[in-house]
Amino acid sequence: MPPYNRTYKALNRVLGKAIHQYELISHGDRIAVGLSGGKDSLTLMWLLQERKNRVPIDYFLYPIYIDPGFDGGFSKDLICYCEKMRYHLSVDFSNCGVVAHSQKNRENPCFLCARIRRKRIFEIANELGCNKVALAHNKDDLIETLFINMCYAGEISTMVPSQSFFGGKFILIRPLAFADENLIRKFARQQNFPEFKNPCPTANVSKRLEIKEMLQRLYASNKKIKGNIFRSMRSVKRDYLL
Repeated sequence: MPPYNRTYKALNRVLGKAIHQYELISHGDRIAVGLSGGKDSLTLMWLLQERKNRVPIDYFLYPIYIDPGFDGGFSKDLICYCEKMRYHLSVDFSNCGVVAHSQKNRENPCFLCARIRRKRIFEIANELGCNKVALAHNKDDLIETLFINMCYAGEISTMVPSQSFFGGKFILIRPLAFADENLIRKFARQQNFPEFKNPCPTANVSKRLEIKEMLQRLYASNKKIKGNIFRSMRSVKRDYLL
C-alpha cells in the first residue's frame, strides 16, 4: 500500500481528531496497547507507531495480548507477527475465556471475559510503568454499546474516548473512537494484516453481534442514520428524558 493513500489519510485524520479533541496522547506517555489480534487493534498499533515517527512529541508503546486460554489459540503466530513488525509484545497466558464460559457463568460469558482481560491489561500496564492504556474500539463499537446498554442494562451509556481509572493512575484512551469500522477493514486489507481466527466458542452468537446485525439493517435503509446516532450521543436533551 502506498504510505499516504486515501484510506490512510481518512483514517489518520479521524485518529488525529480524537487525539487532539480529547488530548489522548502527551509527551512522555507510556501507553499499553491492547492487542486482540483483530483488524482494529492491529490497525491502532500500526497507526500509533507510524504517527510516533513523525510528530513532535515522544511517547512509548507497549502492546499486550491476553491469551484467553482456549484450544486453538494464535499466540505463537501473533508473537511472530509482532517480532516481524518490531513490536515488543507482552503475552499473558490466562484462562479468562475458559472461566467466563464455564457452567457457572452461562448467561453472560462475554462480559466476564472482558472484565478479567481488562483487569490483567491494567496489571501488566502497571508492571511496565505505563500511565495510559489504549484500546481499539471504533465508532461502530460505541454505537453498538449504546444499544447494548439500553437493551440489556436498562441505561443510556456508551464507551468514551478518554476515561480515568484508579483515581487518575491510568487513563484509558480510544484513539479510533471516530473511525468507521468499514474504513478500518479496508485499511487492514490494504496493509495485508494477518487474520487470526478467534477461538472463542461464542464469537458468532454474542449479543453484540445481534445488535450489529440490527444496526446494519437500519444503516442500509438510510445512509444518514449511522451519523445521526453517533451525533446524538453528544446532543442529549435531558429535559426530554424521564
